[in-house]
Amino acid sequence: MDIEIFPHRLLSTETTEKLLNDLEEVEGIKRMVIQGQRLPPEEINPERRFITIKGEKVDLQVKTGRVLMEIEEEDIIEELKPICENHLPFGYNIHVGTFIRKQKTVSDNLKYGESVDDIPDKMLGLTDQNAQLSERATIIKKKD
Repeated sequence: MDIEIFPHRLLSTETTEKLLNDLEEVEGIKRMVIQGQRLPPEEINPERRFITIKGEKVDLQVKTGRVLMEIEEEDIIEELKPICENHLPFGYNIHVGTFIRKQKTVSDNLKYGESVDDIPDKMLGLTDQNAQLSERATIIKKKD
């Protein structure tokens, strides 16, 4: 099951970092994607910088406008609401739907060719097909 957290404003770098760190603590979230408008390089825009999620540095390349998540069950939404209320006092919406692709597509086959089978299933649907995979996604592993 997928959900979308849609803040009523674009998030600052600090808010994004705090929100993602608190969301990472919730059990039952399989994967997360942040979406938003692309930020220019660091030299031009101070909002584009590295943030730390679970002790790992991640290059924040977008101004966060939506957080997409694949969750195990619908009950997790109730655990997310206090976190969202804490970090998003200006308001937000949570939508249930299908937001992250679950299987490889024809576009993936065209872009990656024979190496499409080398793409881990966890990476499906997390990046723009027009972008280089290494430049657009960072995997932060959960503790087992």
